[in-house]
Amino acid sequence: MKLYLPEPGGDEFNAAIEGRQDVLVSDLAVTELVSAAARRFHQKSLTRETARRLQHAILARLDEGVYHRVELTRDVHRRAEHFLLSVQATPLRAADAFHLALAASGRAASFATFDTRLAAAARASGFAVYPH
Repeated sequence: MKLYLPEPGGDEFNAAIEGRQDVLVSDLAVTELVSAAARRFHQKSLTRETARRLQHAILARLDEGVYHRVELTRDVHRRAEHFLLSVQATPLRAADAFHLALAASGRAASFATFDTRLAAAARASGFAVYPH
């Protein structure tokens, strides 16, 4: 959401991402963005039209190649299961394990998240994490 709506930390995040050629995005991340937008719509803090524009904007960037799409394959499922069973310091939810596995399958060196639990798991898994 920070790329598309004003939020705390959004300016710094946009500055860090803008112009990069190595940003990986999965359809899982798109669905989570749409879920967050839908939640805001139901809370009456976002219009349905704005939520749809957010969805179309990120999909357009994926289709245009601005972001590189990483796919949820059988191998990614196995990697996620590995993360679920091996990251001991931080218990993971399935979606978080998928995000780590998708990053690993895309050979990412760094990982962007504002979720403290996911950030800790990413660090424990060897990723450099933004924000620090």
